[in-house]
Amino acid sequence: MLAGFAIARLSGAAFRRFRTRARHGREALYIIEKVTTYGLAILAVIAGLSTLGLNLSSLTVFAGALGVGVGFGLQGIIREFVSGLLLIFDRVLNVGDYVELPDGKRGLIQEIGPRAVHIRTNDNIDLIIPNSTFTNGPVINWTLHNRTSRIHIPFSVAADSDRRKVREVALAAAHSVSFTLPDSDSHKTQVWMTGFGAYGLNFELVVWPTVEAVKRPAAMNAAYTWALAEALEAAGIDTAYPRLDLRLASLFGRESDEALAALNLQQPRPPRARPSEGAGAENDAAQEVYRPFDEPEPDEGEEEDPERR
Repeated sequence: MLAGFAIARLSGAAFRRFRTRARHGREALYIIEKVTTYGLAILAVIAGLSTLGLNLSSLTVFAGALGVGVGFGLQGIIREFVSGLLLIFDRVLNVGDYVELPDGKRGLIQEIGPRAVHIRTNDNIDLIIPNSTFTNGPVINWTLHNRTSRIHIPFSVAADSDRRKVREVALAAAHSVSFTLPDSDSHKTQVWMTGFGAYGLNFELVVWPTVEAVKRPAAMNAAYTWALAEALEAAGIDTAYPRLDLRLASLFGRESDEALAALNLQQPRPPRARPSEGAGAENDAAQEVYRPFDEPEPDEGEEEDPERR
């Protein structure tokens, strides 16, 4: 039995080293590693008992009764073990995926073990999460099948800012960040105006970063926020901040502009910008409505439909 356990451990280490060096198929190698390790360990137990002269067939009734008692006492461990096997073969979670738990914790999956999943956060904190947490509850996988995700970066500018200029500056700031993906039909950097805030106009920078950037959300959001701040400052666009506007309605019987003129405070109103032809093309949110959804990836071994091409 000890020799079998040693062989199982050495084979697992060999598969693990080969998996870390492989560029493709790491998920399949992880499944082979776990199946080989568990299978060799079980065979070692059976071979050891047979070597001792125990007839396994005569222990069937005893093993059944013992299994019922052990099942009640170790049902939690058995549940976690079965959940771990489901995670390994279902492949909705793989080693290297970046996941988010229901409580908001995020991290990179390091290992799917027989009892728990080992997750390491970007702050180098190790989380040991029971396997049943991933099979019974909702979990967000940000990088399933090594695909990127769209990120929303909110920001606000002063109420009198030029919306078209804000859009141009924000797009330039987004493309200045090195991990922003180039625009395509399905992945396009956009600027959405989301509402009228209490102190200005609310916008969202919608970007598609690389997969590696998605795995570091805090640093990624900070990088985009920094780029936006520098670009808006260089363009002379003020960010939204709390302020108090005093509107003078009446003074000594004079109202509105006449009251301001009496105090020599009247200023010429800036002319309103007229929308140019084709201005609707600058409304990224309107174009987003017609963006086609990504087609689901075909399963391994399944041929792609030629008509869909």
